[in-house]
Amino acid sequence: MATDHSFRRQLDGYRLATAEILYHLPDHPGLLQSYVWQDYDIAPKYPVLSRFLAFWTHELEGPIHSVRLAGKKLIGAAELRSVSEYGLN
Repeated sequence: MATDHSFRRQLDGYRLATAEILYHLPDHPGLLQSYVWQDYDIAPKYPVLSRFLAFWTHELEGPIHSVRLAGKKLIGAAELRSVSEYGLN
């Protein structure tokens, strides 16, 4: 049986990270637009988000104004139990 990729990442210490990126519209720099990014990442350095923001800075128009970040650990090793504990094997 294949293990779900997102489940495997959570076991490896990744958490669901959500970032709200406010950026200046290229044609109207006085206006801000919001973009919501979400992926599994590792706190506290958030390397996946950092790579995305580096890509944005180098490849996309619309300079970033600010980034708000929220992260939630959805599962941890201490929360897992063997199915044998429940008599399911």
